[in-house]
Amino acid sequence: MIIGVPKEIKNNENRVGLTPAGTMEFIRHGHTVYIQHTAGIQSGFEDQEYIAAGAKILPTIEEVYHIAEMIIKVKEPIEPEYALIKEDQLLFTYFHFASSEALTRAMIKSKAVCISYETVEDSDRSLPLLTPMSEVAGRMSIQQGAKYLEKPLKGRGILLGGVPGVAPAKVLVLGGGVVGTQAAKIAAGMGADVTILDINMKRLRFLDDTMPANVNTEYSNEYTIRKHIKTSDLIIGGVLIPGAKAPKLITRDMLKDMRPGTVLVDVAVDQGGCMETTKPTTHENPIYIIDDVVHYSVANMPGAVPYTSTLALTNVTLSYALQLANKGWKKACAENKALALGLNIINGKIVYPAISDAFQLPVEELETYTT
Repeated sequence: MIIGVPKEIKNNENRVGLTPAGTMEFIRHGHTVYIQHTAGIQSGFEDQEYIAAGAKILPTIEEVYHIAEMIIKVKEPIEPEYALIKEDQLLFTYFHFASSEALTRAMIKSKAVCISYETVEDSDRSLPLLTPMSEVAGRMSIQQGAKYLEKPLKGRGILLGGVPGVAPAKVLVLGGGVVGTQAAKIAAGMGADVTILDINMKRLRFLDDTMPANVNTEYSNEYTIRKHIKTSDLIIGGVLIPGAKAPKLITRDMLKDMRPGTVLVDVAVDQGGCMETTKPTTHENPIYIIDDVVHYSVANMPGAVPYTSTLALTNVTLSYALQLANKGWKKACAENKALALGLNIINGKIVYPAISDAFQLPVEELETYTT
């Protein structure tokens, strides 16, 4: 198969879809890999490293899309890429379709085969291709939140871990999944007073047993959320419904109950955000303020640490990408049910119900394509 790796063009997206090591694996299996010139430079990988691994370098993004049978990238295609995508071309990347009707309709129109990293799902309901980026984003949410709590950045002017004789900041984490767990771990390590809310009692019991003493767990409901936001300094949104829009747990009217300078970090922004006032921001302009509450909702947080993120991503995507290349997507998805759940749009047809639900669009049965 001919594999194409374009340079990411989303704002401040510094990751790349494939490392030189991953490239070498494709070459070893008899595939051809084309890398766009300087695609890996921001992640620390020079063109020469890809060439040494057996790849061929192409100067433009147009040439990569034109020649490739499968495109491997990190973020969803954005508008300048829509016209470059061909019918039957296989795209393997993060799509987050439920947060963008424009993207959804563009990929339907393209008649490409779209496999989303974030909906590949193992039998235990874990999301193996989303997990490493959720780990990065969860840890980063505390770094960013701690920074924006500083007074010159419009925060409350509170040190996350406090100092002897001064109480630490209170951190509220919405969701006890991968993002929430990593966020709580870092916040606790910095000495904050942390509370995790979730609706899964089994998960809460696990967190209660394994987290440090400065992390508390509570069952999540509107009453509990409203109680905690009044005294929280930093609130992390880390809820996820695979492939679907995130529920709005923090509503617009709740902002009035928060103290001026409270910081909201909505990691769920890729799925529409779990806060009603969330709107996607960029690394260049990461925050905005509503009712004296600081909102941080960068849609590609791991892009700020591309070396770590690219290595972590290729570690988990490579085996699935090789299955697609070695067998073709139909056979690979028929044999691997986890990978089949990554199929979102096939030749203009939506096959993932959560996308259909988000925009009231027709949906086809996935089994039609994987049996």
